[in-house]
Amino acid sequence: MGQQVAKERFSEAEYGRFGERLKDSLIALRELLARPGFGAGPATVGAELELFLVDEGGRPLRRNKEVRAAAGDDRVVLELGSFNLEVNLTPSPLAGRPFTALETEARQMMHLVDEAARSQGGRVVPIGILPTLTEFDFTRDAMSDDTRYRALSRGIRRVRAEPFRVRIHGNEQLELEVEDVILESANTSWQIHLRTSPEAFARVHNAAQLAIGPVLAVSGNSPSFLGRDLWEETRIALFEASADDRDMERPWRVDGRVSFGSGWVENGAGGLFEHSVREYEPVMPVMDEEDPLAVVREGGVPHLAELRLHQGTVWQWNRPVYDPAGGGHLRVELRALPAGPTCADMAANAAFLLGLVAAMAARPSWIGGFPFADAYRNFYRAARNGLSAALAWPGRLDTVSAESLVQDLLPVAHEGLLSAGVDEDEASHHLSIIAERVRLRRTGAVWQREALAELEERPGARAAMLARYLELAFAGEPVHTWPGLSPALP
Repeated sequence: MGQQVAKERFSEAEYGRFGERLKDSLIALRELLARPGFGAGPATVGAELELFLVDEGGRPLRRNKEVRAAAGDDRVVLELGSFNLEVNLTPSPLAGRPFTALETEARQMMHLVDEAARSQGGRVVPIGILPTLTEFDFTRDAMSDDTRYRALSRGIRRVRAEPFRVRIHGNEQLELEVEDVILESANTSWQIHLRTSPEAFARVHNAAQLAIGPVLAVSGNSPSFLGRDLWEETRIALFEASADDRDMERPWRVDGRVSFGSGWVENGAGGLFEHSVREYEPVMPVMDEEDPLAVVREGGVPHLAELRLHQGTVWQWNRPVYDPAGGGHLRVELRALPAGPTCADMAANAAFLLGLVAAMAARPSWIGGFPFADAYRNFYRAARNGLSAALAWPGRLDTVSAESLVQDLLPVAHEGLLSAGVDEDEASHHLSIIAERVRLRRTGAVWQREALAELEERPGARAAMLARYLELAFAGEPVHTWPGLSPALP
């Protein structure tokens, strides 16, 4: 989705040509992946951090273009909502001290963007869903002033003529309909990119599908939306509903455009790209001049611009990425974690997730006896119930609470990080944050709920909670150390 889009309206002929180019791109990718040595290289890790802009009252601030300009840094890019920005962090080797590097750069960039936001009368907040959002924040003019996002909106509405229906049943219930994809902007995330070889891709992707359940359970930071107390990670349900292009004409499709998937990967990255082309209609048929088949058959590395653009509009929670940079390589993009509460928390979440992925990818025998349906249920149970979720795990006959499972899996993640070359003190430090968060049962979602309970539904409670959250987020100490609101209450 980061590619340039010059127009927002397309003809049916353009959609037809784009579909043919996607078929050629899949053939080119298949031949490229079979090339000896393609994608070889050390594992690296990078990240994207999405952020909310808010005004002095904690309400969404629709000035992302102005804030980006004031920041003056190419790592800062626009997101769908005019009150969202994204920061792209620098990839580094997985071996060594990668999570400290991510934490340090994320903190520096957050302060940079915050200073830019202050010049526009606002602040920046790392949080999964902004608690002060209202229904009136999701009009069409709330979308970023960018051709790419207008084209995306038109393309999705071409595929789905019906309104988008959101139904989330948590501690309270939410039901609403919207005409556009603008609800996607209610979610901000912390997306991890892990470079892996084509040979290891299936093992790594399957391990990520298994690992994300317990990691999400201990990382919740999105407990509410539009004033309703919903899931621990309400983002998961909200994003799936806000971009679901299935309608009455597509009852045959199992998965929406945002999904966990429906089976273990058996045919590597190529199989996932083929699934996206086969199952999901294009929404932005922007053509490149490159002939991908000619390039790959001449020994080159094609850009595959059309395939990458299409894949950028299919949002699996763990998604394959092809990148032509540096001779070409593959990544697994792990998209399910929320932004915030602090850079230390996000680095710890990444360490726990990648440690589990490394450990389970190194022992692929688990997949033979573990149904995909259990991993699927784990993901949604974790999103809904957090540390109280009942989760399954390979080798266990019965489900166990996420709280207990995470405690048991921390040594497994530690082993996985060390096997990947992560320094021992690096692994221990970041995983200790997860251990304390579990011991105290204090995630970002828990803190938000407790803070609102202290405010006892007084007027402006959510804005007051957000103000304290923002103060603590920039202080930088992990969320399990955060005090309640009582000392700060007037």
